[in-house]
Amino acid sequence: IRIQDYRDIGDGPFDAISSIGMAEHVGGAKELRTYFGQVAGLLKPDGRFLNHAISQAATFEGQGKNGFIQRFVFPDGELHEIGESITAMQEAGLEARHMETFRLHYARTLRHWVNNLENNWDDAIAEVGRGRAWVWRLYMAGCAVAFERGQIQLNQVVAVHEGRGHGDLPLRQDW
Repeated sequence: IRIQDYRDIGDGPFDAISSIGMAEHVGGAKELRTYFGQVAGLLKPDGRFLNHAISQAATFEGQGKNGFIQRFVFPDGELHEIGESITAMQEAGLEARHMETFRLHYARTLRHWVNNLENNWDDAIAEVGRGRAWVWRLYMAGCAVAFERGQIQLNQVVAVHEGRGHGDLPLRQDW
């Protein structure tokens, strides 16, 4: 397991790579293609790739660069539509084999996190200050609503680097 900038990885190739919550932070469409190109270049032929990322619905315009989340939570964050991400993967030589959405699961998770924060409010304020605690409470509650409404989604895509054509994945996912 590594935690490092994807642009600084010089070794490989790898049998598998997982990316959890990273694609939201690489930038716009051009940077997303660069990111998936780097991933593909680090995988062995038929190597597997798991991309776990929050995406926005095609019909949701988001808040833009001056919105609450951009200003206070994730200044470098940019959500992409799932179709845009899969297209960028395929252009990089990664074949999307399986996709799942955890939109409603994540809405429920966020509601539990808000509840936990509220139940430990004094400790949270002591740890990060009242302003920061309020920012995260508002962020998590607002995101729970956005997930429930289908404005944003949480997706996992399993892809295989082009190789012999099968990638050693089962024909049906039974995990």
